[in-house]
Amino acid sequence: MQTRNKVFEDISQLMTNAMGVAQGAKEEAETALKSMLDRWLADRDFVTREEFDAVRAMAQKAREENEALKARLDALEAKSPD
Repeated sequence: MQTRNKVFEDISQLMTNAMGVAQGAKEEAETALKSMLDRWLADRDFVTREEFDAVRAMAQKAREENEALKARLDALEAKSPD
């Protein structure tokens, strides 16, 4: 009976080790895939979300300034005698 328990313990240890190896392989594969994806995106000149938001804010500010300048110009044109 003791031999049988030893066999089960060995099988259990082997399965535990195999699961650890599988987990390590999964993590390595995820890291490699993420690295490849990061390189692919960098090669395509995609921008980060932060860069996109910054440019969008600048464009919005420029749009508002243009509208204010247009209103001033319209007011000046309305005052000027033609």
